[in-house]
Amino acid sequence: MKITRLAVTAYVFALLIIVLDQLTKAWIISGVMLHEVGRVPVLPPILNFSWVENTGVSFGLFGGGEARWGLAIFSIVVSAGLAWWATQSNRRLLITAIGFVMGGALGNVIDRIRFGYVVDFIDFSGTGVFPWVFNVADSAITIGVVLLILDSLLSDKPAKA
Repeated sequence: MKITRLAVTAYVFALLIIVLDQLTKAWIISGVMLHEVGRVPVLPPILNFSWVENTGVSFGLFGGGEARWGLAIFSIVVSAGLAWWATQSNRRLLITAIGFVMGGALGNVIDRIRFGYVVDFIDFSGTGVFPWVFNVADSAITIGVVLLILDSLLSDKPAKA
């Protein structure tokens, strides 16, 4: 398996997302101490920071304490598959998408292993439109999936896998 320059780009995107995700969570835990205060209004009522211990996947879906290790292993396996896929692709949009999904998945894996849950804190529920609390990693996964769909719609040929 040859690691191409584009594959390295995906890995760099993933690493940057992991770092940004973990830094924001460290700030929320140690700086804001959100786990103690519970909720901090940022732009009320639109945006608040709210402490959520998410035992599920993105946006709290499929939660349950026993799922911790299964979700962590699943995320690692998917990330490994994405890392391999990055070595097979020459499409920049696909590479960007892979990096975003990989970084988001691994950012949340770190929390699952460290805490037994994922730290979520970005809360737009005050709008009444979006009830979920999420984090930077969840955002990266969502953006990555949208980019994957966009890449598949724009591509003339199927992605190599």
